[in-house]
Amino acid sequence: MPKYQSTPGFEHGSSDVTGILLVNLGTPDAPTTSAVRRFLKLFLSDPRVVELPRLLWWLILNGVILRFRPSRSAEAYREIWTEDGSPLLLYSRAIVNGVRDHLERVSPGSFRVELGMSYSEPFVPSAIDALQAAGARRLLILPLYPQYSGTTTASVFDLVTRKLSTMRWIPEMRFINQYHDEPGYVAALAASVREYWEEKGRGDHLLFSFHGVPQYTLEGGDPYHCQCQKTGRLVADALGLGDDEWTLSFQSRVGRDEWLRPYTDEMVAKLANSGVERLDVVCPGFSTDCLETLEEIAMQNAGFFKDAGGKSLHYIPALNDRDDHIGFLSSLVERHVSGWSNAEADPEARVRAIALGADQ
Repeated sequence: MPKYQSTPGFEHGSSDVTGILLVNLGTPDAPTTSAVRRFLKLFLSDPRVVELPRLLWWLILNGVILRFRPSRSAEAYREIWTEDGSPLLLYSRAIVNGVRDHLERVSPGSFRVELGMSYSEPFVPSAIDALQAAGARRLLILPLYPQYSGTTTASVFDLVTRKLSTMRWIPEMRFINQYHDEPGYVAALAASVREYWEEKGRGDHLLFSFHGVPQYTLEGGDPYHCQCQKTGRLVADALGLGDDEWTLSFQSRVGRDEWLRPYTDEMVAKLANSGVERLDVVCPGFSTDCLETLEEIAMQNAGFFKDAGGKSLHYIPALNDRDDHIGFLSSLVERHVSGWSNAEADPEARVRAIALGADQ
């Protein structure tokens, strides 16, 4: 039995293509307790996500968390589920389709674009298999996480390199770490806020809510906190906001450890207590809408805001498959693949290879 995976569908003299792999976190395949348990077990077993000693964490995860959390999370997923499935998966697919169409217009036949998920189907290794089968000899990885974190971006790197370590003929690889301060990304965020205000009116204050991570990641050198701050500042500047017109916070904390502050649930209550009647919230760290935006912000935190005396919380949708978002991601890909040239088909190469004993 060969130790390393062969190259499927390879033919001497065939054209090379550049494989583009866009990666998102993943989602349960159904809003049910069993499906959520499967997803959470895979997600929370990643040592990049939880850095506790493995045996201790295994006992906590399997003995406590997976007994109680899946049913509660399944209820939350049912609140946001659509007839076509998970919003995160639907929007991720739409983004991939948009980038694929753009690149095909720019350079027909030169690129293959696939979606990979870290903790659900379509899994990253399967997506790499599909790209290799399509003739990809170069591979660009784009995690759909604007701000770098070891809990997200680095986990994608681990998955990709683990897969490549099983392959006999590995492709050349480039990896995009972050795009938190890219002008196209900032412009798309600012445009999404302006368009929302034009359609729905403008609130008294704008809150930038990013997904939280434990405080120890910042102390260990993770740049996530700094990159979130920079994104917030750049978007606020693009919108012409004064310092008293916007705030930045971190959501989705779990457990007893200290996480990045200020916490979103506490901030929305504080803003309501300070006299803010309408609060607008945007979540720049999420490339697609998902449980954390549609249920946690638009439902849970809207309730916290009203309970504290505010009148209404308005959630401004993620960039999802907006044209400017897809245009930016496509231009980011084009920039990062520059300098790579794909080998064109050479029919004579196959003839020569067969003459030398090759079977294809």
